[in-house]
Amino acid sequence: MHNVSFDLNLADISKIEGHASLDLTVTDGVVTETKFAISEYKRFYTQALRGKTITSIPQLLARICGTCSNAHLLCNIEAMEDALGIMPSEQTKLLKRLTMHGLMIRDHALHLYLFVLPDVYHMDSLLDFDENDPEQHQWLHDAFDVKAAGNHLSQAVAGRSVHAPFPTIGGFIKIIDPAQCAPLAKELREIRPRVLSLIELFAKKPSSFVQESQYAAIIGDPFTYLDGDLIDSHGRRVSEKEYRQHLEHVVIPYSQASGYKFEGQYFRVGALARLNLSKGTLHPNTRRDAAAALAHFPSHDAFDNNLAQAIEILHSVDESIDILETTTFVPEPPAQYVARDAVGIGIIEAPRGTLYHKMIISKEGVVKEGEVIVPTGQNQIMIERDIRLYVQSNLDKPKNFLERGIEELIRAYDPCMSCASHFLEVRWKENS
Repeated sequence: MHNVSFDLNLADISKIEGHASLDLTVTDGVVTETKFAISEYKRFYTQALRGKTITSIPQLLARICGTCSNAHLLCNIEAMEDALGIMPSEQTKLLKRLTMHGLMIRDHALHLYLFVLPDVYHMDSLLDFDENDPEQHQWLHDAFDVKAAGNHLSQAVAGRSVHAPFPTIGGFIKIIDPAQCAPLAKELREIRPRVLSLIELFAKKPSSFVQESQYAAIIGDPFTYLDGDLIDSHGRRVSEKEYRQHLEHVVIPYSQASGYKFEGQYFRVGALARLNLSKGTLHPNTRRDAAAALAHFPSHDAFDNNLAQAIEILHSVDESIDILETTTFVPEPPAQYVARDAVGIGIIEAPRGTLYHKMIISKEGVVKEGEVIVPTGQNQIMIERDIRLYVQSNLDKPKNFLERGIEELIRAYDPCMSCASHFLEVRWKENS
């Protein structure tokens, strides 16, 4: 196939969050065109928020995504609190951390067990796993037990695992019942060996697609998804308020999502970026028990994003256990505030990478304007580049190998376009 010419079209790429497609052309053994398109993205949330009350916006923007809604919720609350001059209490900060940990455990488990694990076993779906095979039987139960632990943590702390009702501007409208802390910690301890098995599985996978990349992530010490400065591969440090000034918007005419450059360079965000830049700040127990896997980082293998997510599950388990076992939660009303003319910035690390919310509010208590930049938009150009390089380096392989490999590569990024999953339809056309 080295000197062949063909068109490849992947419509409705499977086992990802939402809709995306790929059109790729190879002419005389050279990949001449690669178009990775996010085909359902524009839902005009930034127009819909105009004129709405500031109290309604966090829940409105949480509806951007069904799987990582709590990330949008907390990011928008942070933007509103920044605009209103609210400093969250120490208890609220811990509750936010637990909310994010519940999200990370559930969301990473959804991706790794339900979407990626079938690739490891060369199957199309987790439904194809054999309950009578001891190894596959264990993975099936691990999948649901780990995901359930994340759900239970989110439900107890935030009210629901998606579209959580308890977090609000200035605090939480309901505080976790202290009686729930010990059972939650016990459940997290019980799934911990399962998470270590997941890490071992992905750590055993040899490097398969190594391409040097630039990375960026919000970094704090200790490891956090909520606070810190943004740092890139060159060590450049940018405060949350300055982040947007360093992003360059890139119009992608065939996609509904915008692309971005950071400091004039294409880059990637997500779990791989976070571990490449900050693995030394993970929970001590995580660093101890995942030491062999952490030796993979820093990594330029796109597939190591799966391993990075598995390690982040362990970190979220370990830190959540500490918080639940050492904190006495007490009733605490949300902070009071007075609306004012202001601009607020919220930046957090969502499961798929850096998430940005900007809110311009008025003294009448309404939102005048807003901007949302999601991780998948920031990763889109790097996904497209990696697809092109992957195909170019594997032109000697059969078409079905390329199709499967491209899908697995896209899935490794864990892109989130919306909240649907579709099976793959492939149409080939040979060029004469």
